[in-house]
Amino acid sequence: MKNTKDNFSRQAALYQKFRPGYPEGLIHTLCESIPERNLAWDCATGNGQVAAMLSEKFVKVIATDISGEQLGKASPKENVEYKVERAERASLSDGSVDLITVAQAIHWFDFDAFYREAKRVLKKDGIIAVMGYSLLTTENPGLDEIIRYFYNDVVGSYWDDERKYIDARYTTIPFPFGEFEWPAFDIKYNWSLEQLRGYLSS
Repeated sequence: MKNTKDNFSRQAALYQKFRPGYPEGLIHTLCESIPERNLAWDCATGNGQVAAMLSEKFVKVIATDISGEQLGKASPKENVEYKVERAERASLSDGSVDLITVAQAIHWFDFDAFYREAKRVLKKDGIIAVMGYSLLTTENPGLDEIIRYFYNDVVGSYWDDERKYIDARYTTIPFPFGEFEWPAFDIKYNWSLEQLRGYLSS
């Protein structure tokens, strides 16, 4: 099995403070597609951004991550159970999960091992949803040029190989499931320069 990379424990506080959340419309549309909402598994939950949103839609949410530091920054919810676990080895019963979500993380997984686990725990009519966001843009073309220079020329050579899947907007990951036509959702923020710096540093 592929070795697990934990690139985010060191900056768990920055991640919690500056990483963007996900659109309410995305979660609403996703949940409307699911016949039952008893159990959701938010895999590689980080600080629980998606898990917290799912907690308002599901009876119970299991949220797993390899980083105890990240989970320590998650907001406690009565119906969310946080666990330190690998995506490829979940302590979930066979055929028990209505929805699996993976937000900005599937590129780190051992694809084959994770997909076997997903097929094991999903109900027959369950759904797996993979989501993420690529390089941000602003309303300032000059600032966008600086961000692209920083991304490509300053830190570009330091990116892990898995970053290529993000740049391709997950269109190149293996995905052995049927796919739905899905609308695009935007993540929009009115950030200060300090918040932008915080995001880039995370």
